[in-house]
Amino acid sequence: MKGGQGYTREMMKKLRFVISLHTRENDFQAAQAQSAEDTARKLGSDAEIVFADNDAVNQSTQLLKAIQNRVESRPDAIVVEPVGGTALPQVARAASAAGIGWAVLNRRPDYLSHLRTAATAPIFAVSSDHFEIGRIQGRQFAALLPGGGSVLYIEGPSQSSSAQERTSGMLETKPSNIQVRMLKARWTEESARWAVRSWLKLATSQSASIDLVGAQDDSMAMGARRAFQEIPNEAERSRWLSLPFTGCDGQRATGQAWVREKWLTATIHIPPLTGQAMEILARAIQDGTQPPEHSLTTSFSIPPLESLVPRNP
Repeated sequence: MKGGQGYTREMMKKLRFVISLHTRENDFQAAQAQSAEDTARKLGSDAEIVFADNDAVNQSTQLLKAIQNRVESRPDAIVVEPVGGTALPQVARAASAAGIGWAVLNRRPDYLSHLRTAATAPIFAVSSDHFEIGRIQGRQFAALLPGGGSVLYIEGPSQSSSAQERTSGMLETKPSNIQVRMLKARWTEESARWAVRSWLKLATSQSASIDLVGAQDDSMAMGARRAFQEIPNEAERSRWLSLPFTGCDGQRATGQAWVREKWLTATIHIPPLTGQAMEILARAIQDGTQPPEHSLTTSFSIPPLESLVPRNP
């Protein structure tokens, strides 16, 4: 990044951030928004939070509008968790050309290295370690089903690299005596509810022997529970609801609370990323430096793996 002459000037005014997230209908995205608000207060900056409603075209349009605004109204930096699989390369180039900082969450786009070579503003990525999150979930399955069994596994969208990496990590660490049946949803409770309801209508679901329901986030795990709660037959409903349910995200007010209330057997705590990205951006703008290209956060099982009680010891 070019010398820091302009950066002291930038820090003399209140920094303006645009935070672009997927949807309001997801507990981790809500935690991301809260982290952005908390960090903005801490930094004495402004943060405009926009939701793309799980629409990549809408997300791109929202961000280009902010970038193409009058100079005095443009953000100093954008923090974006891309909805689609491409991580918005054209929007990133437009932001860089306008001298706007660009922080990508939960992706490691190929274009970062190229943009950073000539950038006058910080460009980098911050991610959860999705492979490790999947590995932890595979170890949870092993702890809960030491004698083996079958897991109904609810994945995020096909185009999501986060979902793909979590699945790969889970398959790496789950024992060979645990079989996995996969359903797709869209990181929301309602999408998982509909996915499970549709699956329950299939003849194959009637003969399926499922020992555990696992989801790639807590909202989807709760959506699966809702679908099973709607089964008219009391015995069948009770059988499904007696299974262990596990998720990921582990935010204090949602996943951790659901574990305490026994609605979930386990979750995985994933720290929100927006606040960390905003702090890195503010420091880099102040110092006129380019931060590391990619940083990872650390996740862990709730409760700890050694505390999980086996379903079939």
